[in-house]
Amino acid sequence: MSATLLILNEVTVAPGKVDQVLAEWSERNKKEPIDGRTLLRSTESDNVLEITPVQDFSELAALSAGWQKLWDTVSPDLVTDFRRQLLEFVEAPKDTADPLPRTPYVQLRYIEVKPKEYTAYREWRENTIFDVVRRAEPVTTFLAYHTLLSTQPGVMFVTGFECEPEEYQKVFTSAEYQDIVQQAGDRFIVGGESGLYTRVYRRADV
Repeated sequence: MSATLLILNEVTVAPGKVDQVLAEWSERNKKEPIDGRTLLRSTESDNVLEITPVQDFSELAALSAGWQKLWDTVSPDLVTDFRRQLLEFVEAPKDTADPLPRTPYVQLRYIEVKPKEYTAYREWRENTIFDVVRRAEPVTTFLAYHTLLSTQPGVMFVTGFECEPEEYQKVFTSAEYQDIVQQAGDRFIVGGESGLYTRVYRRADV
């Protein structure tokens, strides 16, 4: 079952240093293992993302101490500071038996919803976005979260897939889904369609 809380921890790494940072980060995680914690690398940039499932806020103190040790290890090879978000589970159109997707690939799909439209958006996405992904075979897992703590608040879909990204992306570039994106941009998304971002990552251990 998908985790109640997720922490996203992302950083941009200096060119040519991604493999080294991933190796050091993985080694640190082995010393302080957390069930379900997953390390990923962007398929589009020099970003590294760690997703950590959390059951209770009391776990944050230990995580913070671990982040300081990680900083001491990898900071010389980073371009940016760590960007962290705490997400709260909302619903799962395609759930997973694990705390988070264990698929080779994970995608983050983000929007900020206009506050006055949030209730209507929840109803609308059930018959549009969720209908498409439930029917889409390439989409293995599709989890809906909302930010609890973030400088970029909003809705975050955490999706998992096993096929190549090009095959997976066909679900979201279809005429049917592009019409959904336009509907969302016109009515629900702060900033219109430009307020939507998607990022694809590959697990570092596969």
